[in-house]
Amino acid sequence: MTRETAVKLFEHRQIRTAWDEEKQKWYFAIVDVVSVLTASPDPGAYWRKLKERLKKEGNETVTNCHGLKMTATDGKQRLADVADTEQLLRVIQSIPSPKAEPFKQWLAQVGYERIQEIENPELAQDRMKQLYEQKGYPKDWIDKRLRGIAIRQNLTDEWQERGVSTERDFSILTAEIAKATFGITPSEHKELKGLARKNENLRDHRSLEI
Repeated sequence: MTRETAVKLFEHRQIRTAWDEEKQKWYFAIVDVVSVLTASPDPGAYWRKLKERLKKEGNETVTNCHGLKMTATDGKQRLADVADTEQLLRVIQSIPSPKAEPFKQWLAQVGYERIQEIENPELAQDRMKQLYEQKGYPKDWIDKRLRGIAIRQNLTDEWQERGVSTERDFSILTAEIAKATFGITPSEHKELKGLARKNENLRDHRSLEI
């Protein structure tokens, strides 16, 4: 699976997602969806019980769900049950929640926005800018951050054309550039800034984006 991971927001609650470029599908972390739809103090346990019940009922949706490694709350990559939009809609039908209908509308919007972004990539940049504005970042910082993202994308495209393909190779090259620029690697830089969680992006905590 060629996938792009991201975090989407539903009513300010995080939903971990992965975009499958080959299948042109979004996949959603089911436990995150359970968390926003229920008042359960342990959405993981809620989902395990629901999954067990659905399996006993012969529900094919649960059988066809698979796992993807996603960043957990502790910052580590852990396997999470995921579902595409169609599968997720069937799971939602089994969860009594007043938020079910608004969430279905949200799913439709996420899918529609992705189609728009594929047709017009500038929309993705505009939405990212709005997200940073909502987080309170100043305009100058946001402009530099977006330029940095574009430069980084051009760089990774160049690496791919030259045969770089694995995540490890990208990490090594990134570390070498950072060490030459700042004198420290990205992991050392994160430690210096007190960013303990893996899902905290170092570039979002720099005063000047390069």
